[in-house]
Parts: sequence; C-alpha cells; structure tokens
Amino acid sequence: MQIAKKILSIASFISLLLVSGRFSFSQEKMTLTLEKCIQLALSQNPYHLAAEERVEAARSQVREAASNFFPSLNAQGLHTLDEKVFELEFPSFIPGEPPQRVSVDFTRDYQFSMSLSIPLFTSGRLTSGFRQAKYNLLSTEEYVRQSTQATVFNAKSAFYGYLLSKEFVKVAEEAVDVAEKLYKNVKSLYEVGMASKFDLLRSEVQVANLKPQLIKARNNLKIAELSLKTILGLDLEKPVEIKGELTYEPYEADLEKSLAEALNNRPEISQLSYQKQMAGEMLKLARASNLPSVAVSGTYNFWADKFNFQEDTWQDFYAVNLVLTLPIFNGFSTSARVARSKAMIRELELSQKGLVDMVRFEIRQATLKLNEAKESLLSQEKNVEQAQESLRIAELNYAEGMVTVLDVSQAQAALSQAKTNYSQALFDYVMSLAQLEKARGVNWTDG
Repeated sequence: MQIAKKILSIASFISLLLVSGRFSFSQEKMTLTLEKCIQLALSQNPYHLAAEERVEAARSQVREAASNFFPSLNAQGLHTLDEKVFELEFPSFIPGEPPQRVSVDFTRDYQFSMSLSIPLFTSGRLTSGFRQAKYNLLSTEEYVRQSTQATVFNAKSAFYGYLLSKEFVKVAEEAVDVAEKLYKNVKSLYEVGMASKFDLLRSEVQVANLKPQLIKARNNLKIAELSLKTILGLDLEKPVEIKGELTYEPYEADLEKSLAEALNNRPEISQLSYQKQMAGEMLKLARASNLPSVAVSGTYNFWADKFNFQEDTWQDFYAVNLVLTLPIFNGFSTSARVARSKAMIRELELSQKGLVDMVRFEIRQATLKLNEAKESLLSQEKNVEQAQESLRIAELNYAEGMVTVLDVSQAQAALSQAKTNYSQALFDYVMSLAQLEKARGVNWTDG
C-alpha cells in the first residue's frame, strides 16, 4: 500500500512538471521583427494558405486531363436474378399435328466481362482539354503570387500600424509628463505666492485633458497588436515583443522603370493572360464537338449457369470494335458554346485592357504619394525641432514671469502635434514604399 502511494505521488509530481513546463512553453514571449512577421503571415495566414491549396487542386486537374490520353480498362460482374425464357414455334412436319414450341435460354446466371477503350482520334478534344488544365494551373499559380503580395502588404501595414500606435503612445506619455511637470512647477510657485490661482487651475485642467488621449492611445496600441496577431495567424493570447522603428530610408522612384516592372510582373495581368488562353482552348473544344472521333474498344466475357470453377463450366467470347462517332445534330448546342467562348475571350481582352490602365494609375498614384510623404516628412522633422525650441523658450519665459501658463500649454500642444505629425508622416512614407512595391508586382525579397 505504501509503495502504491509513493508511485502515485511520483506520477502526480511528474504530471505537474509536464503541465507547468507546457504552460511555460506556451507562454514564452515571441519576438517579432518585420521579416519575422512576413514569414509568419506567409506560413500561417489562413486566407493565404487557402489560396495555396488551389494550386494542388489545379495540379490534380492537369493529371486528370492527362489521364484521358491513356486507355481505360473496366471489369464488371453480373448475376441474373430473374429472366424470361424465349419460346420459338416451329411448324409440325407431320400433317395434322400442332406446331412444336421450343424454349431457348440465351442468358447465363453468372457473367463477368472486361472492357477496354483506346482513343485514337478525338479532333483535338483531349489536347485542348489538357492545355486548358495547364493554363488553369498557371493562372492559379499567379493567383497565389497575388495572394502572397497582398499578404506581405497586409503584414507590413499591420506591423507599421503597431509602430505608429506605439509612437502615438510615446507622444501622449511625453505630453502628460510635461504637463504634470508644469503643474508641479505652477503649484510650487502658487504656494509661495508667485503664481495665480488661474494659472494653477489652467495647468491642472491641461493634465486632465491630456490623460484621456493617453488612455485612448494605449487602447489603440492593444488593438494594433491584436490586428497584427490576426494577420500572422497567431493566438491572440500569445505574448509577443514587437521590435522595429519607423525610419526614413531615402528612395528615388523611377516612374518609367516602375511602369515597366509592373506590366511585366503584376500577377493579375499574367492571370488574365492565362485565362484568355483557357478561353481559347474552350473555343476549340466547342468547335470540336461537331467533329468525328475514332476509338478502339474491346470486350472479353465469360459466363456460366453455376458459380463454380469446374472444367467446362464457363464459356468465353470476345469482340474487338473500331468505333467511329460522327455528330449529326445536337440541338444547336455547339453554336451556343462557340458564341459563349467568343464572348468570354472578348470579355477577358477588355478586362485586360482595363487592368493595364489601372496598373498604370496605381504606379503613378503610389509615386505621387511617396513624393508627397517624403516632402511632408522632411518638413515635419524641422517642425519638431522648432516646436521643441519654442517650448524650451516658453518655459524659461514663464519662470521669468514674461508669459502666462496658457502660452506654455500652447507650446506643449504644438510640440505634441508636431511629433504626431512627424510620426504620421513616417508611417505614410513607409506605407507608400510598400504600396509602390506591391504596385510594381515584385517579390518582397527583391525590394
């Protein structure tokens, strides 16, 4: 009994260690950089993984289309449960006698057969079907490439959005700290009779007004973190540490080069091109439905009245046929399929033209947005320096009694707004770069 209790105690202790170890492992903090976020998004985002599954389905369609070129062999077993016996009537050879009836059984109770079919000529049906499946595979691969670029862009947007929210929290915290510092200074002066009650209330109100902005900024940061985890396919309870900064890296956009890259690399354009080729094969298939086809078919049968394998129980026979099929009338369905295929080709041509125009617009828009963000960023950087200097002067002048607390509060608000505008300009710049990269259709590793 004592040994059993000891074994039970040891087992409980081991289980506790395993559970605590598993809990510790699940709660281990994950460090996320931009590159790590992109890798996780491409490997775990459910929408992107669903897009990748389409490729396997398209490959299966290619294999299915290729299988039509091969012979088909089928086996069949038949057991006759009930039958009607044929009766043949023969006239009697003896005058005055009734005709003679003879029952003849043309079937057997058990029959096994194997049938073979080999296509020889199909008027291009099999070739067009295989090419259509092949173009569908290429189109699907371009769709996955488009999904990859969209996923990378969404990961960047969520990552940069978190960094922007983090900067807003930092600005809000600095604004509250500066306001609280001013309030303490005014309170000290008020206690020695060097500041008015109005200045004290004004500085206290300023602190109270800034705290809701800080609360909102911190909440937005939590929302940005949840958004990033969702894009990456992570558990929302997973602790993470996000490392990165919004930085300015000079980039000169070449409009003509970007346009050429976009027209050559955009997966949407390639996808429409393959779909147009698919429609062309559908047109060939529609026209071929009125053309003849030739095949060789063969059957081998063996049957018996009893299900046993004794000698002379089973009989067999075979037949080899050359089958020519020539469509004569199909209710005008061929002309309808041809008209539908031609309309689809025209639709894809117009869609391709519209897409090319849209791509050109996106490249020009992204270039203009990038230049706008660059100019705004450079101006805001100088504006932050001036706002910092303005606040420093205002605080010195207030200490000398040359300005009111309202002037200092306005300088504080101007500095917070300048830092907010600078962070927003940085975000707009990096997102404009990401948008231009997506519009060019290049891989994220190529830049």
